[in-house]
Amino acid sequence: MHILWLKTELLHPVDKGGKIRTYQMLKELKRDHQITYLTLDDGAAAVDAREKATEYCHEVISISHHTSPKFSAAFYSELASNLLSPLPYAIKKYESAPMQEQVLSLVASHRFDLIICDFLAPAANVPREVTCPTLLFQHNVEAMIWKRHYEVQSNPLKQAYLRGQWRKIRAFERESCRRFDAVVTVSREDREMIQREYEAEDVYDVPTGVDVEFFKPSGNVAPEANNLVFTGSMDWLPNEDAIRYFTEQIMPLIKQKVPGVTLTVVGRNPYPGLLELSKRDESIVVTGRVDDVRPFMEKAAAYIVPLRIGGGTRLKIFEAMAMEKAVVSTTVGAEGLPVRNDQELILADTPEAFAGSVVRLLQDQTMARSLGQRAAVRVRETFGWRRVAEKFASICENTMKKAGAQTSVEDEHVVVSR
Repeated sequence: MHILWLKTELLHPVDKGGKIRTYQMLKELKRDHQITYLTLDDGAAAVDAREKATEYCHEVISISHHTSPKFSAAFYSELASNLLSPLPYAIKKYESAPMQEQVLSLVASHRFDLIICDFLAPAANVPREVTCPTLLFQHNVEAMIWKRHYEVQSNPLKQAYLRGQWRKIRAFERESCRRFDAVVTVSREDREMIQREYEAEDVYDVPTGVDVEFFKPSGNVAPEANNLVFTGSMDWLPNEDAIRYFTEQIMPLIKQKVPGVTLTVVGRNPYPGLLELSKRDESIVVTGRVDDVRPFMEKAAAYIVPLRIGGGTRLKIFEAMAMEKAVVSTTVGAEGLPVRNDQELILADTPEAFAGSVVRLLQDQTMARSLGQRAAVRVRETFGWRRVAEKFASICENTMKKAGAQTSVEDEHVVVSR
């Protein structure tokens, strides 16, 4: 296959869940298929991002695109003006006429067997008149994330704005899932939701994978007693909400039983409130972006995923499992992953239950080691990226065949009608 892969960013640095999933999937697909990677580029990528793109594609085409930094005056101005747009802000900010023109030009060359739109945002740049089969790769059900955003928001004005964004993104997501030839999700739950809520027909799911050779204990870093670790991009709202929830409602309960507990938050662009909290509270350490998360994970006595908002699946859980870490997560945090409560991780959905589960692991190291070891066996046996990519490729090939058969039927109908 020759695949035209659409994205809104270059992948390096590969430092967040969506980038990791795309990078690993493309690396595997590139072994057997030709990949042309067409992306927007806002200048935020690493200086060697284009050079390193050869790791996951044969050809990269980037289009200059400006996005306003979060919390800037321009950002808030765009949020206000978005009230008048039918597109949600998360999609509108990536709308690009030059990218749309480039898609049409590339498709006209007849080089491509399939267009893959990676995440929902690039779908705004796929013209309706493209003649090539199309596939939408949904890492999340985006509308569900925004619904949860407004449901947990306590500020009435923010809640009203977020509810409006949810309605817009739900409408756009529904239309996109129905107009693409196929949709691929990352969990059975997401697949069933898209089929049920959007009445889309050709929807498939592939599991989340993990690089089991990269994520494994080195044996050179000893766990620190009472140290909890969270990893994730801190400029993603679900992660920000998770840490606010944990530090405000859960950690005080843990400190009552384990006064020496510490939390290390590892991830790029920590929000200002978290940085201020770390200055006031020495039990909270904020690293910002790091080149390698594994030493921080290896030092953890337990790994936490206190997400209340989200969709898709969390790569971070499989990474922690591969590192033999005992994981405590909310049900939302582990949503879509084929893992079992009290077998490979512990699920807890109230502050009291979450705190109690963490305390049990901190006070019973034998239990924590056993949980982590069972988790590692499960993920290593089942969720390597090669197997995941093979399933994804088979869906792509099936989509091409179905689209081709449909085109042949339509052509025959035109001939008969004439």
